[in-house]
Amino acid sequence: MNYKMIRFVISWVLKVEGMLMLFPALVGAMYQEKTGFAYLIWGRLCIAAGLILCFRKPSNMEIYSRDGFVCVSLSWVVLGVFGAVPFVITGEIPFYINALFEIVSGFTTTGASILSDVEALSHASLFWRSFSHWIGGMGVLVFILALLPMKGGSVMNLMKAESPGPQVDKLVPKVQSTAKILYGIYLALTVLELLFLLAGRMPLFEALLTSFGTAGTGGFGFRNDSFGSFSPYIQWVVTVFMILFGVNFNAYFLLLMR
Repeated sequence: MNYKMIRFVISWVLKVEGMLMLFPALVGAMYQEKTGFAYLIWGRLCIAAGLILCFRKPSNMEIYSRDGFVCVSLSWVVLGVFGAVPFVITGEIPFYINALFEIVSGFTTTGASILSDVEALSHASLFWRSFSHWIGGMGVLVFILALLPMKGGSVMNLMKAESPGPQVDKLVPKVQSTAKILYGIYLALTVLELLFLLAGRMPLFEALLTSFGTAGTGGFGFRNDSFGSFSPYIQWVVTVFMILFGVNFNAYFLLLMR
């Protein structure tokens, strides 16, 4: 087993998660919330930890099938364990096990929540909570595959370990290019839904969170009554895009290629 390569992949997971935490930190700064500092500080610590772990690039960059399963399993554990910490630091979810449940529910797009009053969360935490849905909707490892400096069969072994089915097909010869195409379609649909929601006079922040929840097909809400207080137009837009995001993205690629 290539332990050095497993360490290298986990270091990238930490760095990417740290960079993603800078977005809720920015949201906190925009709304002048102190909770944003928690995401900024912890995000930078995650990036630093990732840089320390990959201080030396492995001489053997090959990942075998067994290594791929270990990388994917550890990546999901690391994402949950480190992603839950800002909730505890801010004090909005004071018990770590509850925070862990919440963020794992987000990244796995399960949508279950321990919060009885979701409106009590700050804008930064609401963003991080829903953003985890968006990242997890396409698969965290698919996102990281598009960034990892790897070539050859190693990338394919990672994608096989991440995918739930017994067989994984490439849209194009390079797996990393496939990951970029999939995320391009994913991003385009998200932006399209955002525009439709804005056309229905939904505030930008709420439209963003709604788009994240719909894209991940998880359904994290930001109001205690869920969607009960929104107009029928908003509800129809979300319903339609829930169906669109539930379609296999390979079908969209084949349609684009005619």
